[in-house]
Amino acid sequence: MTLTGHLRELRRRLTIAAIALVIGMIASAFLTDWIIGWLTYPITAFAEKIGDDSFTKLTFTTVTGAFDMRFRIAMVAGLVISSPMWLWQLWRFVTPGLTRREFWYAMGFMAAAIPLFVGGVIVAIMLLPNVIAVMSSFFPSDVQNVGQLFTATEYYNFVFRMLVFCGIGFVTPVFVVALNLAGIVRGKSILKAWRWVLILCLVFGMAVSSPADIITMVVMAGILFVLYMAATVFALIVDARRKKANPELFVDVE
Repeated sequence: MTLTGHLRELRRRLTIAAIALVIGMIASAFLTDWIIGWLTYPITAFAEKIGDDSFTKLTFTTVTGAFDMRFRIAMVAGLVISSPMWLWQLWRFVTPGLTRREFWYAMGFMAAAIPLFVGGVIVAIMLLPNVIAVMSSFFPSDVQNVGQLFTATEYYNFVFRMLVFCGIGFVTPVFVVALNLAGIVRGKSILKAWRWVLILCLVFGMAVSSPADIITMVVMAGILFVLYMAATVFALIVDARRKKANPELFVDVE
């Protein structure tokens, strides 16, 4: 195919993806109430735990705040709902240039990355009540005429940021496996770096949690480190099979 043909094909794929995104946003507009309830679950869970339904309220500081929030939620949800279509369009644009082996590697990557990303989002939702509990403990409850109100925009930004970061963090081991399958990194090299990886996991856990929430940091870091070790074991198995098949071409890493 000529360069012009590639550009026409890309335009066609992107047009279909854009139409799917718009349809997904329209469908998501009818789900915003449910999504808002789901995103506010951490607040509800903590309020039930302390037995105070008036623990806090989400507030909008502008006239168009509620509309802006619903539009942003519909856009993100529409991106997720329409993801099978736009991912397929991008996939079909790329796959003609892949070999059969590369095709199945990419399929395996997607099959592993999507559940891990969803798992990271679920873990983040489960840990958020603990984050709110720790940060709310610094609120001076014995001071009169002082109330605790969460700004809706800041709260949703915090929740979305934590969901995305946790999802990406859970997918990171898949990239490690991909580098091993590509022959760039050996399993022994991955295993030797476990101390640095443990430090990075702790730093990541600190980044996605509040500064005073040690429990969330340790839990998140522990899960990421376990996923890293699972990726390491997989890489070692792949290297062992490669060495058995081609011992003369496989050089061990000292």
